[in-house]
Amino acid sequence: MNRGLLRIDFGLLMPALVLLILGLTGIFSLSFELFKAQLFFSVIALFVFIFFSQVNHQFLKSFGTVIYIASIIILFLVLLFGIESRGSTRWFEILSFRIQFSELLKPFLALSLSSFLVKRNNYSIKSFFSVLVLLFPIWLLIFLQPDLGNAIIYFLVVLFLLLIFGFPLRYFFVSILLVSAFLPIFWKFLREYQKQRILTFFHLRVDSLGTSYNAIQSVIAVGSGMLMGRGLGQGTQSSLRFLPERHTDFIFATLSEELGFIGSILILIAFIFLFYRIFLIYKNSDSSFSKVFAQAAFFLLLVQFFINIGMNIGIMPIVGVSLPFVSYGGSSLISSFILLGFLSSMSKGADSKDVLEIK
Repeated sequence: MNRGLLRIDFGLLMPALVLLILGLTGIFSLSFELFKAQLFFSVIALFVFIFFSQVNHQFLKSFGTVIYIASIIILFLVLLFGIESRGSTRWFEILSFRIQFSELLKPFLALSLSSFLVKRNNYSIKSFFSVLVLLFPIWLLIFLQPDLGNAIIYFLVVLFLLLIFGFPLRYFFVSILLVSAFLPIFWKFLREYQKQRILTFFHLRVDSLGTSYNAIQSVIAVGSGMLMGRGLGQGTQSSLRFLPERHTDFIFATLSEELGFIGSILILIAFIFLFYRIFLIYKNSDSSFSKVFAQAAFFLLLVQFFINIGMNIGIMPIVGVSLPFVSYGGSSLISSFILLGFLSSMSKGADSKDVLEIK
């Protein structure tokens, strides 16, 4: 893969830039103020990507324990001193900017988990449940904010990573039984609106003006775009505000309505190229740590991609998950580019291996 003077992996950067431009286009059609803010975050995210792409990932590997402990402290402080908005306490305000640490910590916790698995380097039941025990305080602190979307993401990513790492299937069977036993308790602690969102998924048209409203409007927006779309700023569901959270959770529906099937396919193709490049980094890397982190990064982006688009087309419950690189939000955008920065740093070794094989 061609690189510049800074040895940046353009195979990672280019599809991310396509997604970023599509997201900025959709946000511009909705609000110029939001567009300016997202453009500012985009510039920061690109600089952050360049910075972390130059960092020695083997050096970062040694800070796995420190990252984990610091993450717990930060998430605990968010619950105590964070800013409350719409009944959730998820943000710190620093220099007039709101930072959502449940988003920003994702790439760092992926590093921490990868470091832990590589150091253990075995498939014992002790190692398996050690990971779940370590996940629990992180998951609980995010769930209590409450942030059901990110709580689900963290759980699924860890589960998929443990599965692909090679732990026996019987461990997962036991874990599923244990989780199932605690589901009634989990349900009891959900907020009422979270329960309604889950129930609405199974009965989409029970209350078309209430709990089902978001899901129905999103499906209408996606379908009304047809092949070529209605045009930027011409979408009835998004521009006329029938579609809630049209710049964040439902940005895919906004773009589908305005750019049509063509715009939707562009988003899907860009993600496919991005996932393929991450797979190549995993495949070609000689470092066990890089391989595990590439797997973690792959699932981290894939789970968000699948849940968000699934929400937008009505095949997943609405749980408040952003679409990486596309949805409005500085924390999510910067977090995604930090993740790519780490991968770009790790891909240097993979590229070097390819060159040696050709010679």
